[in-house]
Amino acid sequence: MRRSGYLVFMPKGFRNQRATSRQLFGLARPYWPHLLAVFLLSLLAAPIAMLLAFPLKIAVDNVIGDRPLPHLLAALLPGVLHASKAVNLGLAVGLLLGLSVTMNLQSFAAWLLQTYTGEKLVLDLRSHLFWHAQRMSMQSHDRRGANDVAYRIEHDAPAIQYVFLQGAAPLLSAVLSFVCLLYVTLRLDWKLAVIAVSVSPLLLLLARRSGRDTRSGWEDIKKLDSSAMLILHEAMASIRVVKAFARERLEDRRFQLRSQERMREQVRVASRQAGYHVLIATTIAAGTAAAMWVGVRHVEKGALTLGDLLLVMAYMAQLYDPLRVISSKLPELQGWMVSVDRALALLEDAPEVKEQRPRGAPLMAQRVEGRVCFRDVSFAYPRSGLALSRVSFDIGPGAQVGIIGPSGSGKSTLVNLLLRFYDPLAGEILLDGHDLRGYQLRELRRQFSIILQEPVVFSGSVADNIAYGRPEAGRDEVVQAARAAMAHDFIVALPEGYDTKIGDGGCRVSGGERQRLGIARAFLKDSPILILDEPTSAVDVHTEQDIMKATAALARGRTTFVIAHRLSTVRDCSLILALRQGRLVAVTSDLAQAVDVIEGPSEALPVRGTDELLRRSTPGYRPAP
Repeated sequence: MRRSGYLVFMPKGFRNQRATSRQLFGLARPYWPHLLAVFLLSLLAAPIAMLLAFPLKIAVDNVIGDRPLPHLLAALLPGVLHASKAVNLGLAVGLLLGLSVTMNLQSFAAWLLQTYTGEKLVLDLRSHLFWHAQRMSMQSHDRRGANDVAYRIEHDAPAIQYVFLQGAAPLLSAVLSFVCLLYVTLRLDWKLAVIAVSVSPLLLLLARRSGRDTRSGWEDIKKLDSSAMLILHEAMASIRVVKAFARERLEDRRFQLRSQERMREQVRVASRQAGYHVLIATTIAAGTAAAMWVGVRHVEKGALTLGDLLLVMAYMAQLYDPLRVISSKLPELQGWMVSVDRALALLEDAPEVKEQRPRGAPLMAQRVEGRVCFRDVSFAYPRSGLALSRVSFDIGPGAQVGIIGPSGSGKSTLVNLLLRFYDPLAGEILLDGHDLRGYQLRELRRQFSIILQEPVVFSGSVADNIAYGRPEAGRDEVVQAARAAMAHDFIVALPEGYDTKIGDGGCRVSGGERQRLGIARAFLKDSPILILDEPTSAVDVHTEQDIMKATAALARGRTTFVIAHRLSTVRDCSLILALRQGRLVAVTSDLAQAVDVIEGPSEALPVRGTDELLRRSTPGYRPAP
């Protein structure tokens, strides 16, 4: 559950429009005073707009004509000035200027408040979504992909401000304005008011149909837009590969094709909306023409003065403005709701593996010994099937364990289960004799340091990257860790030493230097269990020797798991786990023996029962046809 209580995890398929509305109102709850102020300011625009037509009535009836001033104005002026046309003209001009200035001030205040409130709403929603996305299960991330998650947070989330500030507030204001203007028009000429109201049902019907078509179209547009963004991100993230294979034209063509699909869908939706707008405008024009016909007849019969007719026609135009707003905002609101639904859909994805007890038992000690036990552990991915089958082994504290096996044998899955990125579907994993599910995730992962095959660095400073696992560490500790990882010399040679900004993706340091920063990070974290995912696979021979020395020093006294893609990296391991097709086929200290078992005659993995395993452990699982 979201810590603030505004957003909650909802099982997939449960969320509907009512649930979406509840979540939106929950997000907006801290800003009800701001939204109320925006609404009141928008309401203020209606009476000001109504009064703007009043100076014109004074100019026609009381300056050009000879009719007396309205009773309210006559009561405010001395009797001797009532017959002065100059005074009446000055009064009309003064009212016009005063009302114009008031309207401009109202518009400025509304714009400023809307901007602040809208940006705060977007900031909160993005923060909520990012918080949740980091805690989504690895299976959710595998299914959606980083680009789709990022697109929803960055591009779909801003629609929340349009829903409230460009949709809901104008709609409510338009409804109240329509009621007020209708009342005034009824007081002046009820027949004209009836004409105005008679076209309202048709306008609302057109708005409803337009909104339904718009929502369907925007769902397709968002999918195509996200797909085009994926192609863009893939090409930019892999620009060296693109250039090396001279595939710039291919990537450009892929992006253009997807973008053209998106453009065609956008034009189609816009064309349909434009057609509805033409129908709405024609309906309003027909209502206005009918009102003019009736109004002129009433003037000819003496039922209305010319000033009253001009005033009524001005009110009629304003009366149709709320209807025009309602007719146009309903389709726009549907388009924004598509984006909001996509953003909130992230909350349908479950958080990562659940703790058996929300306040799970604390670790028996601040630092575990590092004894690891797998007992009949099986795991299967919903899409790719069985990854581990009944794996069992015991590792003592401080053991150096090599994990070998062909690609797809389950090496990475084994480590992912140990870190509780996933939970086993059968069996149990023990750390110091306690099931992993009894530990708090935060406390559990503090016991592990991991160095990946592809070193991960962030765009902060060198010191920030080393201290990523222990941000409270002092500079002396950071330097000491860098020395232990044999990284100090190249760091001090950088332009600003430890304060040098590494850049996006570590572009200012080489692959070997990034790897040594990762080792320094592990030294500083000082966890009792170390996981090495072939840290020397992408470096030259000289750098490999330095990294091997650094990792050997780091592994000393720690329980260490080394995922091997090259056998040279596990020669010094005291124990070898040999995996093949998801089964543990050898646990030995003899590397040659383990290799022989792996390379022996192929045996088909018994997959019978895999679907049943997934069905029991994965709610909603359906086997592939």
